[in-house]
Amino acid sequence: MKKVYDKWLQEPSMDDDLKRELKGMNDSDIEEAFYKELSFGTGGMRGIIGAGTNRMNRFTVQKAVKSFGLYLLALDKKSKKQGVAIAHDNRYKSEAFAKVCVEVLSAMGIKSYLYDALRPTPALSHAVRALQAAGGIMITASHNPPKYNGIKMYDETGCQLVPDKAEALIKLFNEINDPFNIERMPFEVCLKKKRVTMVGKALDDVYLNKVNSIQLNPDVPKTLKIVFTPLHGASRDLGLRILTENGYDVYPVKSQMTIDPEFSTVKSPNPEDEKAFEKAIAVGKQVDADLLIATDPDGDRLGLMVKHGGSYQFLTGNQTGAIFIEYLLSSLKTQGKLPEKGKIFNTIVSSEMAKTMAEAYGMEAESTLTGFKFIGEKMQALENSDTHFLMGYEESYGYVIKDFVRDKDAIQSVLFAAEIANVLKQQHMSLIDYLNDMYETYGHYRDIVINKVHEGKQGAAIIQTIMDNFRAASFDEVIGLKRLVKEDYLNQTRETNGKTETLDLPQSNVLKFMYEEDMWFVLRPSGTEPKLKIYLNVVGKTSEEANNRLTALRTFIDETLNALEKE
Repeated sequence: MKKVYDKWLQEPSMDDDLKRELKGMNDSDIEEAFYKELSFGTGGMRGIIGAGTNRMNRFTVQKAVKSFGLYLLALDKKSKKQGVAIAHDNRYKSEAFAKVCVEVLSAMGIKSYLYDALRPTPALSHAVRALQAAGGIMITASHNPPKYNGIKMYDETGCQLVPDKAEALIKLFNEINDPFNIERMPFEVCLKKKRVTMVGKALDDVYLNKVNSIQLNPDVPKTLKIVFTPLHGASRDLGLRILTENGYDVYPVKSQMTIDPEFSTVKSPNPEDEKAFEKAIAVGKQVDADLLIATDPDGDRLGLMVKHGGSYQFLTGNQTGAIFIEYLLSSLKTQGKLPEKGKIFNTIVSSEMAKTMAEAYGMEAESTLTGFKFIGEKMQALENSDTHFLMGYEESYGYVIKDFVRDKDAIQSVLFAAEIANVLKQQHMSLIDYLNDMYETYGHYRDIVINKVHEGKQGAAIIQTIMDNFRAASFDEVIGLKRLVKEDYLNQTRETNGKTETLDLPQSNVLKFMYEEDMWFVLRPSGTEPKLKIYLNVVGKTSEEANNRLTALRTFIDETLNALEKE
């Protein structure tokens, strides 16, 4: 580790800011920055910005891009002409890292299409196919804290690389021993030699025209008042534009419309966190808004708060997903457009309510591993089949309605949420009323995610200890309900009534325990953040039964985790 540190410190091409950081490191800093190389997780490669192999910096980025270029050329030499679409969010170093991508690819003879300013992730996913590019790169760390950045790679369909493709990329990544000796063509030379084409508004127009096509009742009079915040991020322009151009009365949270990589007005730039809505609530109260909409920094996640009973109520990702499904399927059925065969996709940590609802309409629901790339892969598989893609979503606030984007799409979601709330307002209903009616029809589903943050090398060891203990445990009965199934996605096994069978899904460090009456819990170390995520799902015949059951399950999990963390 010290040898690698010394090599970095002595590297002549080292950036001045990284050199200063290296010189100021103590032994603990060196260990954290160099004990491993950044790895590719569920959302690409992410890390703290700074010096070291375990950090996001120019050298780790150019190594990742070099390996992506080699991967594309190995697939097809035509990749040079097809090129790579590149976009970035508002984070520290994002624009600089995007230019590094262009410089490395240009030196390899691969053309680039670079957005002229920050853009949301779904715009990048769309651009890959719209430009007929060989792949795509998004510079983002999504909703991580300000000190993070990251890089996501996309295939020619606009989908993030699934495991078999990612493994080929990672193999090439690991074969690059010297991150410093990677050829780059200076950005100005790239422009001069036309190795890079700048793209912008014209491509936005194509994308937004497709977003407009998701509407099911576009002609309903717009009486809804909306507060919109991009939380300082990349959906600032397109999110606001899609609402205003469709006639909605929109009130932006002005203090959060600024491009601020520090996210200085929020504790966490994450619409999954109700606290991220504090300023939106204040604006909502001033203008008497019906709906508050927040998107995350790279514009792929959507969060909602709804005015109901005189106050603003927060929706979980599963609740929003259920509302989208019910509105979509009921509208298609009413309009005579419901296909004979259709599929909704979510993930193994998303609510069972989706399956119950889909089946009520004669449709199918299928769960994939966590990571929207797996849903994107399923979209592609349906492309030439007789089964229609209806919608995809995951509980972590990511949704896509139409498959011209093969990733989560907050811009589609913004417009869809606005339409649903607007249509319901004509019926003197809120989204909460709609949801309560759905509970009475399908069952009172409740879910929660517990996040246990453990940073650094020691934190990774704690998370591994917890996973090892749960993997070894059986938990045959929890809160009076018998376990029916235990699924271990790392060992690819499903245990049912003492019998073990093989899971037909890619390996992933995930455990799922399933019980009577649709109760389950899942443990999954995050692939993008230093945390362990525990997902709880219950259902009850009444709201009270569901709430009590969720409280009891939460207590069991908390007590079990606390005992392990003290060991």
